[in-house]
Amino acid sequence: MKKSLQSTFLFIFLLAVVVTIGGCKKTTTTTYPVPLVGTNSVISTVTSSTAIAGGLIFNYDTVVANGVCWSTTNQTPTVDDSKTTDTIANHWVSNLTGLKPNTTYYLRAYATTGSGTGYGGVVIFTTNATDAVPTGTVTTIAGNGSAGYADGTGAGVLFNGPQTISYNPVSGLLYVSDAFNNMIRTVTTTGTSQPLTNPTLGYLDGNIATALFYGPRSVGFDAQGNIYVADMGNNVIRKITTAGVVTTLAGNTYAGYIDGAAAGSEFYNPQAVVTDPAGNIYVADRSNNLIRKITPTGTVSVLAGLRAINGYPQSSVPGFVDGDAATAEFNYPMALAIDASLNIYVADYKNSAIRKVTQAGDVTTIAGGGNFPNLLGSPSSIAVDAKNNLYITDNKGRVLEITSAGILYVLAGATNVTGFADGIGSAATFSNPQSLTLDGQGNLYVADFGNNVIRKVVITNR
Repeated sequence: MKKSLQSTFLFIFLLAVVVTIGGCKKTTTTTYPVPLVGTNSVISTVTSSTAIAGGLIFNYDTVVANGVCWSTTNQTPTVDDSKTTDTIANHWVSNLTGLKPNTTYYLRAYATTGSGTGYGGVVIFTTNATDAVPTGTVTTIAGNGSAGYADGTGAGVLFNGPQTISYNPVSGLLYVSDAFNNMIRTVTTTGTSQPLTNPTLGYLDGNIATALFYGPRSVGFDAQGNIYVADMGNNVIRKITTAGVVTTLAGNTYAGYIDGAAAGSEFYNPQAVVTDPAGNIYVADRSNNLIRKITPTGTVSVLAGLRAINGYPQSSVPGFVDGDAATAEFNYPMALAIDASLNIYVADYKNSAIRKVTQAGDVTTIAGGGNFPNLLGSPSSIAVDAKNNLYITDNKGRVLEITSAGILYVLAGATNVTGFADGIGSAATFSNPQSLTLDGQGNLYVADFGNNVIRKVVITNR
């Protein structure tokens, strides 16, 4: 028995020695991955010598340095070229200085760990020849700041929550949905207002003098001058002919989702409409988080978006996902614009993003969104010109331009500043500007919702 105990003790002792020796030899090495980095595709406020860029890190925890790097010759710049070193964060904004006028730069974001440096995609931009940047001069053409209803000219006009505004190139008139007056009004570009629809709440087709709407929102036009209305409260799309006859184009007044024949289709708070030259109508179906299409033959289908059933019960809808027609996700699409190539641009309000939808339904993010949420402040409206420059109103109180080259400028207003002042650039102030439109000369008109006025923005230094 004694020998057995001694043997057992010796075995345990030797085992402990082996474990101890093994523990002494063992070393722990932590390997940090090279960071996965994204570059903000939009460059802000480019002058002749400065610009603002940004980036983000998808695996943030291990980073010891981040910023952007750039070069005029190296098309894939590295940290050995010019660079900024910014405060370590999962998103950052970099101020570039000392740039050369009228010079093309290659830029990308970077982040560094102990294992190396990761880079985002390359963005190309060109500095201005001078320090002059696109700027908007703001004047008030209709309304005086008071809420109410009165037609007339200039300061004699009264609105009550002008929600959306659209320019009809056939008539040369602005069409304003006056939300709390429950009507659409026409306004000349010099500020003379007249009623278009009956202000009584309801749903009735027929002559425009007696037809009834309920919370009409965005207005679109075809090449013949016919008018299309997102009748949000009635959950239908209406048509007003040039002869003044109102019909229901699509929807059955029930809030829901049904594709197919227009008369039996269902929408849920349709917010905006645009048309293409072939007569197709595109709808921002806000509470379904979809972009819908109505063909000239009266068939309704989804152009893009993952459908939410009865609003928002699906855990993944609303959302922010780029991708094909069936997988892309939106969150409160508020406004639409269409370019000459029939791409649809979406002001995706709750995602603080501008999205682009092709005719195949493929969705990409042009600016803002989940990766760069601070670039835009919940855009409520969008317009596009013949050169594919985009114009945006956002809830930070600004009128913005994103050029076709991907440069963002604040044309008028200032971030989170509310007021009612005409002027140039940031000296002009707005109160919840909800919508904008372009006329044939490149001037902007803004439905300044909180101020109950229509403003004109003339852009200089383009």
